[in-house]
Amino acid sequence: MLTKITVADYMTKRVVTLTKDTSVIDAIKKLLDSKITCAPVVDDQGRLLGLFSEKDSIKVFLESVYNQGMGGKVGDYMTTGAISVDADSSIVELAEKFEHSSVRSFPVFDEGKFVGIISRTDVLKALITLK
Repeated sequence: MLTKITVADYMTKRVVTLTKDTSVIDAIKKLLDSKITCAPVVDDQGRLLGLFSEKDSIKVFLESVYNQGMGGKVGDYMTTGAISVDADSSIVELAEKFEHSSVRSFPVFDEGKFVGIISRTDVLKALITLK
């Protein structure tokens, strides 16, 4: 049964997004307020530029400690070249990607267009739903 479930069935479609010009402090607040581990960074047309994650936020924290400053933009810290998944991929294939990766969320594309994000938690929801 799990093999018939697709990424699109469990991905988050209403995604909290950031721009590369968002201040890192505002971005971190947004992550915390939304209780998410990362947010896609998009341009004016909604195209994915990268991801800003908790890990990227830790870089901001350490830089503020060592350089006595807490500034910068998301574009200075975001991770680019993120691995993505197709909306029609099997949730089982996705689980295998998560097993072999430290990444906690993947951007989802449908026919080359960014359409959502899926996390480890979403995969676990798919498992529990079948019980």
